[in-house]
Amino acid sequence: METPPVILFDAAETLMFLPRSVGEHYAAVAAHVGVTANAGTLDRAFRRAWKAMPARNVTPDGGPQPDDDKGWWRDLVRLAANEALPRDLDFDAYFEAVYAHFAEPGVWQAFPEVEHVLEALAARGARLGVVSNFDRRLHSTLADLGLAECFAHVVLSSEVGADKPHPRIFERACALFGVARADALHVGDDPVRDWRGAESAGLRIFRLSRPENDLRALL
Repeated sequence: METPPVILFDAAETLMFLPRSVGEHYAAVAAHVGVTANAGTLDRAFRRAWKAMPARNVTPDGGPQPDDDKGWWRDLVRLAANEALPRDLDFDAYFEAVYAHFAEPGVWQAFPEVEHVLEALAARGARLGVVSNFDRRLHSTLADLGLAECFAHVVLSSEVGADKPHPRIFERACALFGVARADALHVGDDPVRDWRGAESAGLRIFRLSRPENDLRALL
């Protein structure tokens, strides 16, 4: 296909992934604070907590979410901890350790084709960006993965006050690039947040669905 002038990428499960499950990470952090935990139990508790969490509010003025969405993550971790960790856990210490852990080098890994695909698209003249339901920790993660310099703009839901599939986040990205929404392509794996959200905002979409396809199909 003809290379669009602007290509926007989702982050988690599109550019990068966790080689270990969330439960394994939560259990490893628990061990660091002196608590023995079962990774499988924590993984199941996290999934239930994720489904139970309310959607984050859309800020009325287009400003950032309070405290970079940290309070929302705190509530999610508390739900999981209440189910899967001892009641006498020092939750404040545990949460701060968990929150910092997911920004540490080596926790996330780029999919193997990512670097080549981004370089090839840039060589064809495409300008690249990220549109993610993430917070400012993503900036350091992309840098650790050697990907930060590939992107002209990284647009985060915590900074624009709206999660995908809300159109604001896509509109903000296109405005930063100075392009009409019809001239931008959004690449992502989630049928609602990425595909429906971007299409409703007027962008073209690339439906990433591993293992049926990966980012090499963009080339």
